[in-house]
Amino acid sequence: MRAFIVLMLAAAAMSTAACNTVAGAGRDVTSVGRKVTQTAK
Repeated sequence: MRAFIVLMLAAAAMSTAACNTVAGAGRDVTSVGRKVTQTAK
């Protein structure tokens, strides 16, 4: 049971880190899109 709890906590920590990484990548893509739009105007 203890191993299961540790495994679940580790999985939760990894999924939180992955969400932060994906969110950061999304912000980067949005930033590039804005720059392209501004350049095109």
